[in-house]
Amino acid sequence: MWHRRSLVAAGLALACAAPLHSLAQGFPDKPIKIYQGFAAGGNADTIARVVSTEMAKGLGQPFVVEAQTGAGGTIASGTVARAKPDGYTLLLATGGHAVAGALYNKLSYQTVTDFQMVSTITYFPFLLVVRADSPYRGLAEMLAAARADARGVSYGSAGIGSTHHLAGELLVKSANVEMLHIPYRGDAASVAALLGGEVPMIIAPPTAVLANIKAGKLRALATTGAQRWSQMPELPTVAEQGVPGYDVRSWAGFMAPAGTPRPVVDRLRAEALKALQAPAVRARLEEMGGEARGSTPEEMTTMVAAELKRWTAVVNDAHIPRQ
Repeated sequence: MWHRRSLVAAGLALACAAPLHSLAQGFPDKPIKIYQGFAAGGNADTIARVVSTEMAKGLGQPFVVEAQTGAGGTIASGTVARAKPDGYTLLLATGGHAVAGALYNKLSYQTVTDFQMVSTITYFPFLLVVRADSPYRGLAEMLAAARADARGVSYGSAGIGSTHHLAGELLVKSANVEMLHIPYRGDAASVAALLGGEVPMIIAPPTAVLANIKAGKLRALATTGAQRWSQMPELPTVAEQGVPGYDVRSWAGFMAPAGTPRPVVDRLRAEALKALQAPAVRARLEEMGGEARGSTPEEMTTMVAAELKRWTAVVNDAHIPRQ
């Protein structure tokens, strides 16, 4: 009896595996759509296009990248969460995906469990930046000024609830200081405000400030990652300047709807990892301030869950209004 049941179970397993194997063998047989939740031509859009163009060479089908903007990227995330889990609809998620999960009360999806992670694509730090004529020569000086006068130091960001903003609030908490947050409508506005002397420091991605740093108009005080940024190896990290353990990096990666068959996920991941080895792709990501870095689906799931937990704690501690 046991032998017969074993044979039946083995037969069922093979029967189930056969369609999945067939699906992977035939995938893809039509274009794949990638949604991203930010402006066309921005970082997320560029990353999606650069990597997917290379992936298309191995998959034999083109990718269509669509910007579905609004609500901090949550509209695009909701679209993908509700899509058919067949591998033909992907999300180019960014660090804002976990931030939105911490910030928005009523999302149409679960930040982690409604998605099948495929692979991370890139990580990049933020920079803490002042004007070139700032009296602060290092982050430690600015933190000392903040401790001396809680109303005397402020920082700007791309807006309330942005990853930049939460990175600032985490700095405030980790360094045990008080700093006033000044929100602007995007990176360009915060950079203009810094150049105009409206705010003494901003937190911004490299792409938003590098041109002005190279032109001698701005100066970076620190990078937010755990290690120094490869493009500015002389620039110390926040952790090196008196805030041990501080590590904030944004990221981008591919997600599919939950329930997408693993063979399809594995095929997509394999092509994504291959694309990240292409010199042109790596060079373009580096130009944007990023580091090409793939992952397993499990590693990405763990990372997103940890980010969600961390940012939820920051939102609660800083009493940031949920939307």
